[in-house]
Amino acid sequence: MAGTSSSEPPARGTATAAGRYPSPGIDTADWPVQAADTIERVVQNVRDKTTGPAINAAHWLVAGLFLLIPATMAVVLLIVLLARLLNIYLPDSVFGEDHMWAAYLILGGVISVIGLVLLSKRSPASSA
Repeated sequence: MAGTSSSEPPARGTATAAGRYPSPGIDTADWPVQAADTIERVVQNVRDKTTGPAINAAHWLVAGLFLLIPATMAVVLLIVLLARLLNIYLPDSVFGEDHMWAAYLILGGVISVIGLVLLSKRSPASSA
């Protein structure tokens, strides 16, 4: 009595105990490993495409802030230095004894002219 004993494997093309037919030529012995590998590969691809650029952007942001803060301090100190030097070297006979206002006026005028020149060289904003 072939097929009636529970210890014999079902014949190819016959129904199994669960009512399914085995597919010929497909190795189903390691499907859990294949499924786990596929899931791991998909998760790794998603992580590489999302987390990688986010970490790169965060690195650039931190580096930019570390450069921006000292650069701002240096510009402010340079302006103070120039104002003090102008105050020292401006002649008292022309501007009077207290001529810090003249140093601020000259330095402010130079910075304003530089700003206007840079403003005139900007490219026009694209209308979207």
